[in-house]
This record gives sequence, C-alpha cells and structure tokens, in this order.
Amino acid sequence: MPPKRKGKKPIKSDVTPEARKEAAGHKDLGNKDFVAGNYDDAAKHFSAAIEADPTDHIFYSNRSACYASVGKLSAAVSDAERCIELKPEWGKGYSRLGTALFKRNDLDGAQKAFAGGLAVDPNNVQCDDGLAEVKAAKAKREKLAADRAAADLEHMSMDPTDRYVIGIDLGTTYSCVSVWKDGEAQVLANSEGDRTTPSWVAFTDDGRVVGDAAKRQAAQNTKRTLFNVKRIIGRQFSECGEELKLFPFTVKEGDGGKPLIEVEVDEEMKTFTPEQISAMVLEKMKKTAEVALGCPIKKAVITVPAYFNDAQRRQTKDAGAIAGLDVLRIINEPTAAALAYGLDKNNTEGGEGEGGKPKEQTILVFDLGGGTFDVSLLKIEDGVFTVLATAGDTHLGGEDFDSALAEDVAAQHKKKAGADIFTGDDKAQRKLRTACERAKRMLSSSTGATVECFVGEHEIAMPYTRARFEKVCEPLFQRCVDSVKRVLADASIKKEAVDEIVLVGGSTRVPRVQQILSDFFDGKSLCKSVHPDEAVAFGAAVQGAILSGARDAATSNLLLVDVIPLSLGVECEGKQFAKVVPRNTPVPCKKKSEFTTVYDYQDEIDVRIFEGERSNCDGNHLLGEFQITGVERAKKGEPKIDVQFEVNTNGLLTVTARDRETGANAEVKLQHDRGRLSPEEIQRMCAEAEAMRAEDERAEREFEAAMERGEM
Repeated sequence: MPPKRKGKKPIKSDVTPEARKEAAGHKDLGNKDFVAGNYDDAAKHFSAAIEADPTDHIFYSNRSACYASVGKLSAAVSDAERCIELKPEWGKGYSRLGTALFKRNDLDGAQKAFAGGLAVDPNNVQCDDGLAEVKAAKAKREKLAADRAAADLEHMSMDPTDRYVIGIDLGTTYSCVSVWKDGEAQVLANSEGDRTTPSWVAFTDDGRVVGDAAKRQAAQNTKRTLFNVKRIIGRQFSECGEELKLFPFTVKEGDGGKPLIEVEVDEEMKTFTPEQISAMVLEKMKKTAEVALGCPIKKAVITVPAYFNDAQRRQTKDAGAIAGLDVLRIINEPTAAALAYGLDKNNTEGGEGEGGKPKEQTILVFDLGGGTFDVSLLKIEDGVFTVLATAGDTHLGGEDFDSALAEDVAAQHKKKAGADIFTGDDKAQRKLRTACERAKRMLSSSTGATVECFVGEHEIAMPYTRARFEKVCEPLFQRCVDSVKRVLADASIKKEAVDEIVLVGGSTRVPRVQQILSDFFDGKSLCKSVHPDEAVAFGAAVQGAILSGARDAATSNLLLVDVIPLSLGVECEGKQFAKVVPRNTPVPCKKKSEFTTVYDYQDEIDVRIFEGERSNCDGNHLLGEFQITGVERAKKGEPKIDVQFEVNTNGLLTVTARDRETGANAEVKLQHDRGRLSPEEIQRMCAEAEAMRAEDERAEREFEAAMERGEM
C-alpha cells in the first residue's frame, strides 16, 4: 500500500482501462460545460473523472479552472498544486496555480507560480502573460501604497483643527461624542468622567449649565430646565401638542408657526429656538472633544434619526453652525450604528464566503433610544453599506416608557390615597418621572423595583413589578414591531433572510423589547456586540475619519449608500400628492417628473413641495414653495414643466422647475422655508452663543478661584 499524502487521498496506481475510459467521458462532458460557461456542472464532471482516474493531472487542471471561474479560490489552488505534483514539468499547471493565486490577491505567490511555469516551459504564453499582469498589479499596488503613505503623512501634518472631525450623536435624552484617533474610534469622556452627557440645559441664578448639572437640579428649577428639545426641532408649533403637555417649561408659537422656548435668564424673559438649545448641547460635546484632544475643534459629523424629515435635518445642521461647528455631513443614526457593527465584525470575522470573498450580510439595525425609534435594513458587502429600507417613529422611546409608568403610578397612588398630588405640580411630576426612570432601569435587570420619591409631605414608595411595567407599555412595544414589519415589506425581504439583528440605543436593554423582537424572528438570537449608548457616535467618528482624509486599513474602503425616509413630491390639482421621489430611494439622487397647467393660458405655476406617504397633501408635511413664471401661454394641459428633485448626501433637498418651451425656470434649496433660519439669524445666534460661552467661562474661573481660596 503506497504512503498517504498529507490531507490528500492516496493516488491509485492500478487504474483499469474501463476506469480510464469512464474518466475520459466525464472529461469530454466537462469540457463542453466549461466552454458553455456552466462551470459548476463542469466541475462535477471533472470530479467524476478524478474519482475514476486520480492519476491524470489534466483533470485537476481543468477542475482548478472551473473553481477559479466561480470564486472557489482555495479549492482552485489545491487542485493546481495537485496537478503540479503529478506533472511537475507541465507549464499549464503552474499557470492554473498562478491564476488562482492572482484572483485571491496573493501577488507574490502568483508571481512565483508563473515564474516556475516559465522555468519548465519557457514558451508558455499563459505564464508569460500572467507574469506581466502580476508585475503590473504589484506596481499599481506599490503606487497606491505610496500615495496612501503620502496622504497619511499629509493628514498627520495637518493642523489638528482640520485633521479631527468629531462624530456627535445628538440624542433626545443623552448625547455622545467620538473621534477617530490612532487608528480607531474613541468615545470621549466629559468633564464629569462620563462617556454620555444628558441633553439638558438649565438657566440658574448662577448661570447656564449643560448636561448632568442641568439634570440634577431639574426638580427645583422646572421652568428653566430644558430637555427633550430634539422632539420639537424642525417641527411646527401645531405639530407639537403631545410634547408640550409633558414640558414643564414654556413653549409658544413664533413667526411662521415655529415653536419658541421662553425662559427667564438674568431676571429677563428670553426666547430661544430649538436650534439654539440643541446648539448648547452640541457646544458641550465640542468642548469635551477639545479638552480631550488638546486643540480647537471646528468640524463634525452629526447623526439624526433615519426618520427625520428635511426640516429636522436642516435645523439640526443649523444648530451645529450656531455651536461653531462646520457640519460636514448629517448621517442617519442606524446607518452610523451599522458602521460601528461593520468595523467590529470587520465583515469577514468568523470566516469568509466562497473563494475568500468577504461575506455578504443583511442586517437589521433596531435603534430604540430615549426619544426616537428607527429600524433600518442594510446590506454589507466588501465595505459597502447599502441601506435597503428604513422606518421608525420620531415619537417613541424610553421617555414614553417613563411617561406610561408615571401615569400608572400616579393613578395607583390617587386610588390608594384618595388624593391627586401630581396634576398641576411641575416639581412633583419631575420627581415622579425621575423616580420612574430609575425604577425602569432597575426592572431591566430584576423582576421588581420600588418607585420612590418625596412630594412635599408625601412619601411615595410603591413596589412595581416587571410584569406590570410590560403590561402598561405593551402598546408601545408593539409599535416597534410594526416598524420592523414595515421595513421588511418595503425592502421585499423575508425575515428569514436577515442575518443579524443589531441592538442600538439604551431602551433596547428593556427585556420585553428584546423578547418581542426575538419572537418575531422566530427565536433568533440578537446581536449585542456594539455598545448601545455609544455605537452611533462611534459610527459618526468613522464617517468623520473618511471625510477628513484619514487613510486607514479599516476606513479606506468603506462606502455608505443611504436612503430617503419619506416620499417627496408636489401638490397637484385637488390637493393630490404627486410623488417624485419614492421613499427608500438611495441618495444622492435626482428624480424628474413632468407637470402641466390646469387653466387655459396660465403663465405661472405655484409649486408646493411636500414629504409624506398620504395621497392628500393635507396629511403630509409642507417643506416649502416657490413660483415659476413665464410659462408657455397655451391651452391647459399643453405646456410641459419638468420638476426635478435632487437630494444630496446629507439628505437635503433642492427642487427646480423648468418650462421646456420657454426655458423659464425656478429653483429652491428650501433654505428659508418653514422655519429655517436665515444666514443673518444664524450669525446673530452665533454671536449670542459666543457671549454665553464667555459668561460660562467667566463663572467657571470664579468658581475655581473660590475653590482655591477655600470659600466653596
């Protein structure tokens, strides 16, 4: 019995004439399939030939060619090596090996294989051409490496102010800042040592405070402590009814229906836009980064819920400008979280697909935060993150769980004590909500908790079970599932095709949320590899690194392809909504539709732009409007007006209209519509923010001096 070769079957030395004839028949069939491009079928025939006669090197050579054609590169290499073992002097075997190694991107190995082939067969054309191709590829790779090294050197030599682009997760309840540094995204701790900061702003007798300091004193200063402002940014006052019921501070209607926050500052009533308050939180995050990095920071990527509309995105960008930031990109929170997941897994962890190719994955990002909920379906392949569909609810999150719990506790206490001690008392309600938030967090790790707070002379110490909490909040939990169903339907993907369900956002810690999600996916385990509170900021920092020009093995090949969350279109006769850009269209994009006149000899058209999914414009959100004049004077229906919608990488919209006959055109970038701040207003607010910043710094210096003197 001949010795075995490691990892291979022993070669038969006694192949019968019948077996050789059978093998030749399989070879002929394999060659026909190979010529026809049926590589998998051809490989089966060559495998049958090898089974009948394992001594013929040509069968291995041919099967290697089949495997290389379908990307099964490891198998192709193995067969080519067996071919060379059987026939070392045959040049074609080396060309097969070189081709497989070249496709596997092993240029050194391919070069050695082709050179080996020419050594035994100097006239082998395939080896000669292959060697030339390898040398060209290596030269290209070396040039790319040199270019990247030069770019890295240039990037590192840049002023840190330009080099660092911070990523900010501007959350409803908590915010987080991260930056790409030393080859990785680093979440930065604030002055209190925490990696997340409450999105709270308070005006006190001693000055303005932001973050933990603002939240701690909320119960004693309810009218001047501002929170959950993200829920009203970019919206009309008339759309904010539910939020205003929960705000202890004053929000009134301003010009154009914009909500304005009224608060006492230095014994004087002042009004602030939601952008200004958000800017104060962003400024806190900016300062956190500046302290950590030891240099001024000017550039940022800011995340928003995927379901934010155009106005909400634009006003978030305005908030960044007021905070002194050049906002390079607005990206969706679940997309940012997917970046964090993709880097964590490196998209090839745990093995590759056939032929060493990165495995394609379909992932669902379930992002349930304090005030908003998003669910996005993405495909990740070879560093390309493609959003297939997105859905969500900008009025669903942990704050709503707190509200439901607080209402139930208040009702139980009223029933037990016979008195309502919460209605109409802002301080009592604030204490109750804080106690309920604390109990909710405890119920994520235990089956029982106690809602404890003092309201005047009343002490509340109410035992509360996880089961009751889940019953009270079940309608809210089911709304999450509704969005998951919708995103799968929009993408036309069955739930069985989802490879990973990635949990993001602090509210995904609620056990019932995890249970209903796992149940919906038939018991599939949930991915918790990314930090729920930090993943979004982490992903924003990755995007910031890409935009800053940082050349890193982890970031250089990444590409985001996002989608618009809501359909865009114009109002037609009878207030009908004509979609121009359907929801879940990839961005950036341009879409054009043809419209016409509704009256004879009409020479101007009013274009009203909406977003939403209702067939009637009254149910959708007005983004802006403009007028095109100089339209062709003709019978109704004859003029042809092209209306083009263009959405950029930030998801921001430009609309143009043009008459084909007269050339008359008009354009609107929606910069001054529906509550958007003008450049002059932003400049004024920047000056106000700078003055407040200077006052904050003065108060901080006085506090530190008093501490040194032992007066505090």
